[in-house]
Amino acid sequence: MDKNKLKKIEEASAQAEKVKQEAEETTILDILLDENNKEPIVLVDGNGRRISFEQIAVIPYKERIYAVLKPVETIEGIADDEAIVFFVDESGDEPVLMVETDEKTAIAVFDEYYNLLDEAEKK
Repeated sequence: MDKNKLKKIEEASAQAEKVKQEAEETTILDILLDENNKEPIVLVDGNGRRISFEQIAVIPYKERIYAVLKPVETIEGIADDEAIVFFVDESGDEPVLMVETDEKTAIAVFDEYYNLLDEAEKK
């Protein structure tokens, strides 16, 4: 094999390994807080189904971090114009997103989101 080809293959392999390691070190919190991230956030439900979401907002509220996410695909029981409130659960080895099941808290997070939008529009 040509030495130049072999060198290019080795460089590509090293680069791929570096990207893989960086991806493994990235947590959901890193993704949520990355202002440059425009990619959908892919979560896995309890049945192992991968669901893509568009990130609408990250809202700190009462000592927790919440994410407002809108499903990219249709989800049964959720209208096309609805979003879901998740909270960042940091109790395990790495942070994970959990659906906020307390309706009052979810509404309060949405209210905080709308307040932030109003403030941004005034500026």
